[in-house]
Amino acid sequence: MRMIVKRIALTVGFIIAGLIVSAQSAKDLRINEVLIKNTLNYEDNYGERSAWIEIFNSAYNKVNIGGCYLTDDISNPTKYRIPKNDPGTSIPTRYFVIFWADGKTTHGTFHLNFVLDSTSRVVALFEQDGKTLIDSVSLPDSKANISYARKEDGTGTWQEMVKTTPEATNTTIDEVSPGQKFAKADPFGIGMAMVAMSVVFIALILLYIFFKQFGLFNVRKQKEKIEAIAALEGKTIVHEEISGEVFAAISTALYLHETEQHDYESAILTINRAAKNYSPWSSKIYGLRQTPQKESLNTKLKR
Repeated sequence: MRMIVKRIALTVGFIIAGLIVSAQSAKDLRINEVLIKNTLNYEDNYGERSAWIEIFNSAYNKVNIGGCYLTDDISNPTKYRIPKNDPGTSIPTRYFVIFWADGKTTHGTFHLNFVLDSTSRVVALFEQDGKTLIDSVSLPDSKANISYARKEDGTGTWQEMVKTTPEATNTTIDEVSPGQKFAKADPFGIGMAMVAMSVVFIALILLYIFFKQFGLFNVRKQKEKIEAIAALEGKTIVHEEISGEVFAAISTALYLHETEQHDYESAILTINRAAKNYSPWSSKIYGLRQTPQKESLNTKLKR
């Protein structure tokens, strides 16, 4: 019994571990923004300006980028191995991390061993096996302090951005919602009212058509059923249309029959009061027992 419990526990543990590993997959990482010529832009912890690469975690869970590789040469995918033991390599949900392409690895984990310049044409991110490509971007001719970034974080097309967004979302302009556009086009709500009324009337018309057709379908099925029963009994059914006058006459006759089947009676009640000076409930004449009378002496002697 203990062996079975241990096997079940191990199996559950492996399943949970597999789910955790798959949930923290590096495949959710994306190269999000790249700046090559940095003269007036973002500074690192040492107060220096250099080229930088922004990585975005598109997953809804933390992903550790440690052990993966960054390179500026596809033919050399393992050019820079990101250290595993740095807690900063664990990228939070839908968040960003910056790597400095300055060739100064002594400055820390996030400083690469290669430099991006005007001759650089690609940036790529590889998995821990050093073979599986996660993401890459082909770089255009660089301009000073203008980055090359995705239109939307982690997805979409690439574009040049005058306003760079290191460690921040690339969407810098608030999009106008459809409701706001409609409100601008119809400030008094007349169009909205017409649309709403049209929807209601169309719904009513569709309901009328549905119930009418449903009723006709039921009538047709009922007739078919009656004809089938009559055919089994050898009878012939003749369908005759009954006019509205016939229904009116029948209804009138039923109404007259219901209203004239009772005689009318007077609703006046007459009460005659009998004057009595005593209460019949205490009258001695209604007593159940007679009062005995004493016999006289002469009556006894006669006997």
